Amino acid sequence: MSGPQLKTVTRTQGNNAAVKNGTVKPKTFEFDFVEVEPLIAGFRRMVRASEFDICEMAITTYICAKAHGKKITAVATPLVRAFHHGAILVNAKAGIKTPKDLEGKKVGVNRGYTVTTGVWARAILQEEHGVDLSKITWVLSGDEHVAEYVPPANVVPIEAGKKMEDLLISGELVAAIGVDVKHPDIQPLIPNALEAGLKALRERGHYPINHLVVIKDELLEQHPDLAADVFNAFAESKRLYVEKLKAGQIDKMTDVDEVHKHVLDITGEPLPYGVEPNRKVIENLIDHALTQGIIKQKVKVEDLFAKGTTGLVG
Repeated sequence: MSGPQLKTVTRTQGNNAAVKNGTVKPKTFEFDFVEVEPLIAGFRRMVRASEFDICEMAITTYICAKAHGKKITAVATPLVRAFHHGAILVNAKAGIKTPKDLEGKKVGVNRGYTVTTGVWARAILQEEHGVDLSKITWVLSGDEHVAEYVPPANVVPIEAGKKMEDLLISGELVAAIGVDVKHPDIQPLIPNALEAGLKALRERGHYPINHLVVIKDELLEQHPDLAADVFNAFAESKRLYVEKLKAGQIDKMTDVDEVHKHVLDITGEPLPYGVEPNRKVIENLIDHALTQGIIKQKVKVEDLFAKGTTGLVG
């Protein structure tokens, strides 16, 4: 064994495959992978009980947790990215013709207000469609991973015993974010969602980060080289994946792989790792987290990432 075994949670996916199967090994420690299903339960266990040493985590959960003093720090390895134009479903009979029509209405948000998909979807409504988010009542189907977090006054829990999907179909909620509903009255608010996301990427570099990796602060203090080792291992795994993507060597392309291919064709790099390649999108997310009441004070990008890693690029 080379160094300590560190309990690690990360989902098996294309860019993580080489670290999960042992093709890529860190230099100063060994991964002790723990499978958590669903993955979001791992986020909750990490911020509430520090249950793991290294953990994949939704970026807004992390930013919120950091603001509440949780002893974890990230490395800039955006494991999951997505466009969220298609995350907003609307009841076609609710009279919503444009996103601005959501103002004054109740809109559902799957799980918590700080869920990353919800943050990015609201950002799209505000930035691309001029929606005043404060004029919408946001109805949550669950609670927050960070128990100490208190949402804004226009964020309310769903009525006890009710299901968000049923309220959307009935029209009590005119729209909802992050739900999966198959019903003839339910349709995407923004049509041609993928193309809308790719257009935003082309025009303003909009390429949302969903998940990154966090490490316990006590381990970072004990092992000064740990953060860089974690970064480099995930970056090398990602590099091997991108090589296969470029060469057309991925068997059974998933929807995620297809999105990565589209981004590759536009930017030349579907999953840039490191602070600098992602500074603009992280700053944008921080601004939206502040505007939406996820955090109360603006934070610097560098303060979110482990010392000794802010200059790394992979």
